[in-house]
Amino acid sequence: MKKFLNITLIIFAALLILSCRNDDTIPEDIHEHEEIEKMVVKLTNANDATDVQTVNYIGGVADQHIHAEAGDVFNVELDFQVKHDNHYDSVNGEIMEEKDEHFITFGFSGADVAVKRAANDIVRTDGNKLGLKTQWTVVSATSTGKVNIKLVHAPTSVNQNSPSANNQLGSVVGGESDVDALIDLH
Repeated sequence: MKKFLNITLIIFAALLILSCRNDDTIPEDIHEHEEIEKMVVKLTNANDATDVQTVNYIGGVADQHIHAEAGDVFNVELDFQVKHDNHYDSVNGEIMEEKDEHFITFGFSGADVAVKRAANDIVRTDGNKLGLKTQWTVVSATSTGKVNIKLVHAPTSVNQNSPSANNQLGSVVGGESDVDALIDLH
């Protein structure tokens, strides 16, 4: 009987040890936080739909500058992409799904450009438009003009009407830049 009790105690101890194992596995992150490696800027002349410029911004370098002169009006679309198996895939769908976690700002130097967020742009739950689709009106541009486009992740607050409702460059408080692109514009 003593032998039976010892075997029972050993089995019970083994089960107790196995049942107390830390089985709290870390859940898999369903949203892979991949680095955006490419941004495509598509500018379509608002007065001539056949006049289209496409600028590819990859790894901190634009493949060309944006051709802009005073009086030009462009409908601008941004496409953010990650690289998989030697080709680029758009992550705009993920950005739109997580619209409240993202916001796009625009800044110009050496150029006076008014930005209006498009009517068909994605609207965040706070009422601000994301900035994937905009219209740019070029007031003036110099040979040293530049545009700075930032995709900001997790800003504390955003304002699409900064500096004004007629020039929606946008501003943010907090967050981190997923993309901080500087492209020549002249």
